[in-house]
This record gives sequence, structure tokens and C-alpha cells, in this order.
Amino acid sequence: MIDRRKILAGSAAIAAALALPARAQGKPAEIRIGTQKGGFFPAVRQRGQVEAAFKPLGIDIKWVDFQFGPPLLEAINVGSVDFGYVGDAPPIFAQAGDAKIRYAAAVTSRGNNQAILVPQDSPIRTLADLKGKKIAFGKGSSAHNLLVAALEKANIAWTDIQPVPLAPADATAAFTKGAVDAWSIWDPYVALAELKFNARAIAWEHEVHSSNAFYIVGSDFVQKYPSLVARLNETLAAEGRWADTHRDEVSKAQSEATGVDLEAVRRAVSRSTFAVGPVTDEVIITQQKVADRFARLGLIPKPVRVADIVWKWTPGS
Repeated sequence: MIDRRKILAGSAAIAAALALPARAQGKPAEIRIGTQKGGFFPAVRQRGQVEAAFKPLGIDIKWVDFQFGPPLLEAINVGSVDFGYVGDAPPIFAQAGDAKIRYAAAVTSRGNNQAILVPQDSPIRTLADLKGKKIAFGKGSSAHNLLVAALEKANIAWTDIQPVPLAPADATAAFTKGAVDAWSIWDPYVALAELKFNARAIAWEHEVHSSNAFYIVGSDFVQKYPSLVARLNETLAAEGRWADTHRDEVSKAQSEATGVDLEAVRRAVSRSTFAVGPVTDEVIITQQKVADRFARLGLIPKPVRVADIVWKWTPGS
């Protein structure tokens, strides 16, 4: 005899299974956000405001840490992360490699939190003195761009230095052991090197060029969920406004999360910007200069047009 309850239960299960794709198109179960652990993100994670913004929608937030930008963007490209924060150079390299990414928002830098460092007793005094020297930097990172721009400013060819591409932790060791002559790097590593190793900056970013940082989103993700990306941008913009007036709390949270000395973090945070805004025409022009610089030097496999992968966000819309 046919059990009607089993038939009804089976029908319900089939209906539920068929409904899953439709629900998935409406909203994801979670949003995976990639960060580099520093900046205001430890404080943002402690405050839980991003989670609170998505809880009414039934969406969880998952934070994923990376050491620097290029591996974060590779994670977005392959779909293991949805959204993340990086400097100016990583999106250029990613776009040149046909990564599935879009610019979602920008953070305009004052150029006070990246520098080219040398040991205190180094004979290197100016950018011109970098010729022939071993220089550490993160390949494909914003520090890579700073170094390239600095060499251009000093009329030094890329082939006239000894590039030493290293992740930040390895570069720290190389710098302190004297294995490299100079180091292009960002905060809090700059502040830490200043305070702990008495490092000296021969050029700050604002003395070399203009730059921005970016929130990057997977192209498939923003195509499916544009309203969620807008909500992310709005929420992080609000967190940026909070951070701007709560720098001590930002510093303490970052120090706790990274283990970096609080004094160094306070120095780094004091010269940081947190304001999140749309990717404007002016920002695109600045970023295109980065892309053209890398293409001109043959550091990317092909030229790219930044505007082609910008997702337009209108705050408050």
C-alpha cells in the first residue's frame, strides 16, 4: 500500500530542492570579505556593524585574512572570496591577467602611509642613489607601484636596480639582516621599521605620485547582487566615518589583531585615511596612470583600460 505521508514528504523535499537555486539567486548564504588584517578592519570586525547590516537579510559575513593584495584578488578571481580591500597595483595586474573582478569603491590616499625605506646608516640619501641597489617590494602590490614611480621620477630604468620581490614578512627579515639595500612598503610596516629598526624614509608616496586604495568585488557577484554590494559600500563608508574620529580604538584593535607594537600602530593609524567613496572619473584617471606605467615597462602582459571594469556606485541610491 502506498504511504501518502511518504509521498507528501518526498514531494516537499523535491519542491525544496527545486527552490534552492531560486533562493541562491536572490541572496547568498554568506558574503566572504578579504582583508589584509591591518587598517581599520580589526576594529570593524570587533564592532560587528557589517554583520548587523546583513543580519536582517539572513546573510552571514565571513572575514578572510591575506598578507597582501595579489593573493586576495586571486581568491576573488577563483570565487573563494567575494569582496576585498587592496592597494592600487593589484587590480592592474589582475585585470591584465583577465581576472573576473570589478572596482566597487575607492579610498583616496594622502600618500603618508607608504615609503621607500633604508637603514639609518645607509649611504643612500636620495632616489638617485637607488641605482644598482637591491630593493625589496611585494610583487604586484601598491609598494611595487611606488617603487616603479619613484625610479621613473629619478630617471632610473627598472633594469638598473636589483629587484627583490618578497612578501612583507620575508622583506622585513631581509631588511633587518641587511640582505637588501632598500624596501618599498606600506604601514604599519613603515611605522614598525621606523620605531624598531630606526629605518629612514628617502621618499614618501605623496612625494612621488598620487594613489588610491580600492574595494574590489567579483564580477559575477556584483552582477548577481548589486544591491548587496551597494549595502557593503554604504556600511563600510559609515565605518570609515566612525574610524576617522575613533583612531585610538582603531589602533588598539589593530595592535591586538596583528601583534604589532601599539606605538607603531598609532603612528600608522594617525596618517591613514578611511573615507570610502565611489570610483570617480578623477580616481579612474589616476589609476589609469598606474596601468599605463606598468604596461610601458612591460611589467604586465598587455595594456588595460581601467574604466572597463569599474562598477558604478552612487552613494545613497
